[in-house]
Order: sequence, then structure tokens, then C-alpha cells
Amino acid sequence: MRSLLLLPLLAAVAAATFSDSTARSQMLPLSSAAYSDSPQVCLSSQLKTAQLSKQVTLKCDYFKKDACSGFTFFDETRKVIGMSFRGTSDTTQLIMEITDTLFDSKVDFQDGGQTSKYFNDAFMDVWNGGLGGDFQSLVAKYPTYTVWVTGHSLGGALASMAAAHISANNIVSKSKIVLYTFGQPRTGDQKYADVHDNLVTSFRVTHQKDIVAHIPPEFMKYEHHTSEVWYNNDMSDGSSYVVCGKQEDKRCSDKNLLDTSVDDHTHYYGKEVSGWGHDGCP
Repeated sequence: MRSLLLLPLLAAVAAATFSDSTARSQMLPLSSAAYSDSPQVCLSSQLKTAQLSKQVTLKCDYFKKDACSGFTFFDETRKVIGMSFRGTSDTTQLIMEITDTLFDSKVDFQDGGQTSKYFNDAFMDVWNGGLGGDFQSLVAKYPTYTVWVTGHSLGGALASMAAAHISANNIVSKSKIVLYTFGQPRTGDQKYADVHDNLVTSFRVTHQKDIVAHIPPEFMKYEHHTSEVWYNNDMSDGSSYVVCGKQEDKRCSDKNLLDTSVDDHTHYYGKEVSGWGHDGCP
């Protein structure tokens, strides 16, 4: 698919169509809410009719100051159920771990390919810690609903794995899954990227020079899955963006490989993602 310069779409989102409006006004608040221990405050502030179902929070093995966390939700007005995953609250720590030893070892991802051992352990702990069971209960209660999966930073990697897992295991069909991530690091190897592309139609939103979109580096045998949505601007209302269909595409953020920014990672659509979530998404 060719890279296309698109204007923001105002129509309702479909699994195969990126919507700036959905990313900005619904998926980002969901991602920010995951940083809070009371995500319902964000949901009530920004999505109004969305309701928290269950939040699971566990200590992460590597990030001693952080927790791996995710929550499920339902929205009977929008006819949506879904999951959102928390990122690490300390971006500098995440980068240090990535450039040290954290991503030296990969493990088999149960649904295909290999992922970072840390990502795999974090996802499986949260999923098996109660999030997976609650999500499947929501699917049983609302079998016709669309499924939204999202997360920022580390949470984007976990959201990527969650969407692939529910598709691979036929918990929900691919056509119902809508995956949007923000500042997602590379999550797995080439096979994982290929498997993921077969299982999920996804959009990795990247803000300009976001450093985390470039780590772990490709020489460590990591590969992004499609599709990247790149905003080479401040992401203010009405900003243009590029949708790139290749897994690694020099027409999107890869062109900034040697010019990166931590600030662009922490800020999306004018919001400091974790802080906005902690404050209840006012």
C-alpha cells in the first residue's frame, strides 16, 4: 500500500480505516486512563458512557518503580468493549533498559513469532491475572460489539499482543478488532510482525520524532508491524498525517532515525499522556 497524505477523517471508525477523530477523542483518553488507578474518572470525563469493568495491576519484573496494568471496559451507547494497557511512567528508565540488556532475549509468543521476554511476561501476567477472563465475559455478554484495544508506550506493545491473541484464538474475529497504539516500541521479530499483520488491522500512531518508535533497534532483529500513522507536526486539531503501509517505512518516522525526542514520546495530541491520565483527563 502506498503512503498517503490524509486529512483527518470525521466518519465513524472501521477496522480498516484510520480516524483522527477516534484516535484523538477516544483512543488517547483510553490510553491515558490506564495510567490511573481510577480509570473511570477519565472514562467519565472524556467518553461519558464508557464504564470500567476490571483493572488488573501487577508489579513488573524489570521496572521496580512501575506496574504492569490494564483494564477492560464496555460502552453500551457506542456498542464497544475493549482493553487499555498502561505504559511505563518513566520514559528515561524505559530507554535505559531497552539499550542495556532488557531486549537481548526473545521468547516464543504463543500465537506466533518471538517477542521481547519482558513484553511477553508482562502481557501474560496481566492477561492471566484476570484481565483475559473478564474480557471474555464481556465478549459473551456483548457478542456483536466492536472491540477497541489501545495503549501508549509499553502499553502499546501489550495492546499489540492482546489484539493478536484475541484474534488468533477466535475470541473475537479480526473484522471486529480496532487496534490503535501511541508511541509503541518494536514488540517482536519479523515473524511476529508478519503474524500480527495477518491477525489484526492496526494503527501505530507516532508523534514526529518519538524516540520509542525506534527501539529496540532493527539490528537486534525487531520489526514493527503495520500500519504506522505519522504526524510530522504538533498534532494540534486539523493536523495532517501520513499512513504508511510498510512495516518499516522511510516515508514515516524512520526518516528521523538520528533525530529523536523524548518529549514527542510523552506528548500526543497536545496531552502529556501519563500526567493527563493521572489527573483524570480533565
